[in-house]
Amino acid sequence: METAKIEKRVGVQASSERLWDLLADLSGWDRWNPVETGLQGAIAFGGQISLTESIPGLPDRPTTVRIGDWQPYAQLIWAEKRGWAFNVIRYFEIEELAPGNCIVSNGFIFSGLRGELFHDKHRKTLRAACEAVAEGLRTAALADD
Repeated sequence: METAKIEKRVGVQASSERLWDLLADLSGWDRWNPVETGLQGAIAFGGQISLTESIPGLPDRPTTVRIGDWQPYAQLIWAEKRGWAFNVIRYFEIEELAPGNCIVSNGFIFSGLRGELFHDKHRKTLRAACEAVAEGLRTAALADD
């Protein structure tokens, strides 16, 4: 099965703990994430999260996703099956280079024929969404609470 990937990586002068705290606080995502909003649920193996996906240029889409994997201070991954020929993996990764200095990645991996077609059709829009999420997370991580 072919896959297509969109990713944005940014450097952040913050600890992996600070970044994870922002990711793990699902109810706080509305403060920094313009794409995934209204999150409800729990980060747990096999857990579910309900959210609204608001990608500029596409209709808002309420959905429920299933946690695929997570590791505190390192990653959060969820998966969504969109019909018989379209799967999406959404991921957030934190790589601590040195204390207080991280690389944060967020992206989409599409698989299945329709997933590849969706990726090809909306590549620029999806890239802009990943950039907006990365900048929102970076700004929130640097803000004083």
